[in-house]
Amino acid sequence: MNSINCKQSLSFAVSVAKNELDFEMARKVRAQAYSRHQPLLFDQLLSQDPLDYSKSTTVILSKDKITQEATGTARLQRNSFGKLLLQNSVDLPYFLSTSSLVEVTRLAINKNADKSTRLALMKACYLFCLATQSNWIVLGARSDSLVRIYRSLGFQDVFHSNKLIELEYAGGLPHRILCLDVCAAEKTWRLQNHKLFPFMIETLHPDIDIPFHELNLNLKYK
Repeated sequence: MNSINCKQSLSFAVSVAKNELDFEMARKVRAQAYSRHQPLLFDQLLSQDPLDYSKSTTVILSKDKITQEATGTARLQRNSFGKLLLQNSVDLPYFLSTSSLVEVTRLAINKNADKSTRLALMKACYLFCLATQSNWIVLGARSDSLVRIYRSLGFQDVFHSNKLIELEYAGGLPHRILCLDVCAAEKTWRLQNHKLFPFMIETLHPDIDIPFHELNLNLKYK
């Protein structure tokens, strides 16, 4: 286990969405981000999404510390209460389908957000998985640029043929399915001397505040 080497303050704060205003802010960020490529989704993404309020789901939100405006968001769904969203579109390999999983969906960043926002959200996801004893993070990536971003974080293709999966909840658009081994991530990043290792492991970020003791952490998996 590595010790914390430094403490870093961010221009934004990452926390769990706790009230309807937070959920509304998250939906607005999603709508603005996704409608840049899919304008027809804007109104749909602004509407309440029942999955946001599910006991299997945690929505995280980043807010600018000065303006308090939302700058990014991600939704984490655990399979402790049933299938993940992407499992409605594809059968996962055995090593995943029999493990404790967290699917990251609705990851969205404001156009003018701090460049560290995406990485901070992913660190929050990683810390959430450690706290919930989740073995893998899974997600769908639509574009080659997003695939490169996730691969730089240590994600790997679930299907080695790099086949594209049409995800029902993403308007049927084809996505690459990627996964991250949560338990092995720290060791892998260290051995690779990964450029993100200091940010993800060795740096304390007080602005990434995920109050795990307040979450409904049902650790019983099917």
